[in-house]
Amino acid sequence: MSSSKLILSIVVILVILVGAGLYLYYQGFPGMGGGKKIKVAVLFDVGGRGDLSFNDMAYLGAERAEKELNVEVEYMTPKSLEDMIPLLKQLSESGEYDLLVLVGFLWTGPLNATADQYPNQKFALIDSTTGVVRPNEADILFREQECAALIGIIASGMAYELGGSTIGAVAGMDIPPLWKFHIGYLFGVKYFELKTGKPVNFLWQYTGTFTDTQVGYSTATQLLQQGAKVLYGLAGLTHVGMFNAIIDWNKQGKGKALAIGQDASQEWYAPEYIPVSGAKRVDVAVYHAIEMVVKNTWKGGIITLGLKEEGVGIWDEDGVKSFAELAYETKQLKDHTPDDVVSIVKQMRSKYIKGYVWDLVHELEQKIKNGEIAFKTPLTHDEYDQIIQQLMQGNLDAALEKGSIAS
Repeated sequence: MSSSKLILSIVVILVILVGAGLYLYYQGFPGMGGGKKIKVAVLFDVGGRGDLSFNDMAYLGAERAEKELNVEVEYMTPKSLEDMIPLLKQLSESGEYDLLVLVGFLWTGPLNATADQYPNQKFALIDSTTGVVRPNEADILFREQECAALIGIIASGMAYELGGSTIGAVAGMDIPPLWKFHIGYLFGVKYFELKTGKPVNFLWQYTGTFTDTQVGYSTATQLLQQGAKVLYGLAGLTHVGMFNAIIDWNKQGKGKALAIGQDASQEWYAPEYIPVSGAKRVDVAVYHAIEMVVKNTWKGGIITLGLKEEGVGIWDEDGVKSFAELAYETKQLKDHTPDDVVSIVKQMRSKYIKGYVWDLVHELEQKIKNGEIAFKTPLTHDEYDQIIQQLMQGNLDAALEKGSIAS
């Protein structure tokens, strides 16, 4: 065969193969990376969109997945807790969705009641676990200790800039996720003490509720009266009352004190008094769940996200601006523009979070990210209590399942 005929034959074969490939692509042939889109339903809790927290972060993660992973996303909000199980059954029986993403612990019971009935339906439960390992269920949790430890360092440094040495936390209910926050926050305080030689007085108060702003206000006021200069909000809507108490404390001339937010960026609420927020990246968890389906890397069981996976951390200026813009769009940001919020936050951080504090934050962050240390997750209340007692005595290693903090 002449070389020209050989080349022609090869070209013809390539054309046929490319044509066949395109045909299969548009027909949605498995493994060809195209055709039928992955379809996802994101199920908010009963609060729905507009909370500037969990539900809105879930929306942001799904929107990112829609753009970057070329998936189709629908959003739904149950009318009540009683509607959750019927909605799960309806969506699962339809066979229409490759993944159902359930946002928050309110979905835990309904999922446990339905997951086994639909073994071919994939579920991703965000920030909770049913306690049952199923091949069709991924429970995505967070390593809250890692975020809280960084906040503990920052809060300690801020207290000294405010002329005091007492910090505290207004916490929600005495439940495992809050145990992890408590351990991490106190660990960060003791890390600050160890590295600087500056003592810090530590206050922690459970309120027993995530939904009562008045309880948050009164609890915060009590802690401020005990000398707290910085309070960390770990109580959902309850700690909005904490924010209000700190605003009033300053405006009434009772003293200078600042607040720290958590989960979403909450600086926008009062940037003059909330210079920083810890991040629990529900958006990253939602994106990760969808990505596992798209890339065929799905695995059931518990998945945890921490600093290394960017599942927790401290909100940067871009995050502050994003949530300020959301607040502005929903008419909850009234006294500032989003740019104003970012500008005020930058000034506040520069004034109250000094360079040596950021150095300690980055030092600990690297120890965590590179796996040099890893935190314990207490399985019982007794174990939690023991870790706290040891930390209060200055034994940082009591909080670690891997590594050691040398003096």
